[in-house]
Amino acid sequence: MHSTHTARYREFLKRLKAARREAGLTQVAAARRLGKPQSFISKCETGERRVDVVELSDLAKLYRKSVAYFLPSSRR
Repeated sequence: MHSTHTARYREFLKRLKAARREAGLTQVAAARRLGKPQSFISKCETGERRVDVVELSDLAKLYRKSVAYFLPSSRR
């Protein structure tokens, strides 16, 4: 299956999932702490749903990471 996401966005998704795992949280546990359904975390991690800046800030705080951690550097 061909991804419709850019390489940079795929890297963001990889970091999003890794951060949750490094925080020792399941999708269910992370979703509960955010007051969201588990499907919210799943869809964010697979790229089915785009993450807005407020949500990214909330996820970064929950996972104890800086927002910058999630942002792959551009290769220009």
